[in-house]
Amino acid sequence: MASAVTSSPATGGASALMAYDEALRGYEPVLGLETHIELGTRSKMFCSCATAFGAEPNTQVCPVCLALPGSLPVVNEVAVESAILLGLALDCSIAPWGRFARKNYFYPDMPKNYQISQYDEPICVDGHLDVTVDTPEGPREFRVEIERVHMEEDTGKTSHVGGATGRIHGAQYSIVDYNRAGIPLLEIVTKPIEHTGDLAPLVARAYAAELRELVRSLGISDVRMEEGSMRCDVNVSLMPRGATEWGTRSETKNVNSLRSVERSVRYEIQRQAALLAAGGRVVQETRHFQENTGSTLEGRSKEEAQDYRYFPDPDLVPVAPSAEWVEQLRATLPELPAAKRRRIKAEWSLSDEELRDLINADAVDLVAETVEAGAPSADARKWWLNELSRRATETEVELSALPITPVAVARVVALVKEGALTNKLARQVIEGVLAGEGGPDAVVEARGLKVVNDDSALGAAVDQAIVANADAADKVRSGKVAAVGALVGAVMKATRGQADAGRARQLILQKLGVEG
Repeated sequence: MASAVTSSPATGGASALMAYDEALRGYEPVLGLETHIELGTRSKMFCSCATAFGAEPNTQVCPVCLALPGSLPVVNEVAVESAILLGLALDCSIAPWGRFARKNYFYPDMPKNYQISQYDEPICVDGHLDVTVDTPEGPREFRVEIERVHMEEDTGKTSHVGGATGRIHGAQYSIVDYNRAGIPLLEIVTKPIEHTGDLAPLVARAYAAELRELVRSLGISDVRMEEGSMRCDVNVSLMPRGATEWGTRSETKNVNSLRSVERSVRYEIQRQAALLAAGGRVVQETRHFQENTGSTLEGRSKEEAQDYRYFPDPDLVPVAPSAEWVEQLRATLPELPAAKRRRIKAEWSLSDEELRDLINADAVDLVAETVEAGAPSADARKWWLNELSRRATETEVELSALPITPVAVARVVALVKEGALTNKLARQVIEGVLAGEGGPDAVVEARGLKVVNDDSALGAAVDQAIVANADAADKVRSGKVAAVGALVGAVMKATRGQADAGRARQLILQKLGVEG
């Protein structure tokens, strides 16, 4: 195997990587994902401070989340409801009784210097989430078993200033913003994910994507990974083919994009395989993913549960959701993403490839909402997957983050169907909406983009086109009707693309005495 091991340029030769295919011939990966979801509650987990993203540093704090002496926490009921809803959507058992614990660790960005979490008595246990991975042989389904969903609070945010890497090493000083300290979190922990083989990176990505869609459908979080409201800790270990004991795992912390989840798994498989093949051993540690290189760098040795010295929080009463409350919440569950995809595939007569394109573009809900607003499914798919996907790529944002609503897209589709806009003009309308100029009708009015289709307005442009393109006009008169395209083009140019091309063609042929 040594011939397949190469130095990694991403780490200056500090780590070696084995070719991916070679690594999978010798080792079986075992995955585990711990995903933190920042809830969209108006107040924090244990106090009434606001949770708005982007506020001035240290303006959303109080004695409770600053851990001032004598302050007492109170559990956020909406956060408990959110946890139960997610547990039900994951087919978990909802615990009839549970409690919070103090997780003791050196937290420089947590004023209490411990985190309130749930340890041995989480609110949700033993669920699953089915995911699908596309392969050359066709779709393959994997069931990811969920060990637990538990509630906890987020830490603050530490920024290291003056260094080259943004980390503490080499920084001149550090500053802390406690606005995020105490924001409600749900942590979803999978059981070990085995038997994924060379599809391991894709399974990890598919799980994170499906979980994000599930949470979004429940309306309990915006799950914007780029803003940190969904973060994945990715665990990877390898065991030699034929072995029965799992290898030592690494944990890549706070991975914040679907692509990075996939890349971090692939990198760790290659790194660990090279290390094991060279006679080394994998250290149980946390690692940090490097977006610019796709590599991981070592962080700190990874603690075991007992190292955190968990003990029940004496200031919080147990959480004991009644069976009646759980059933009331179950009745509010929306149509879940997997069921929704099956329904729309049938209703819209989509092929597997068309559905996959929607899923890969993260456009299923956007297209569905556009259809609900009145647009035909084919037109809704066209605009979201083509024009709007292109603009999302250009501006490096997620499709759902574009400043245009499905209702607005449906209105653009309607204007095209009515003949008030051409596709070219519709793209200009979308450009105006994205630029913040208002809704589609306001942009049409302000920019003067309506199609010109009345004969009096088109007549002058048609006459001018015939005079300016006499050769083409003569060809049309002689029976070469295809030459009318040059005249229609001249009319479109003269009207800045706003002429009704079909009506312009009819008028040209009439004026030239030719039947079309």
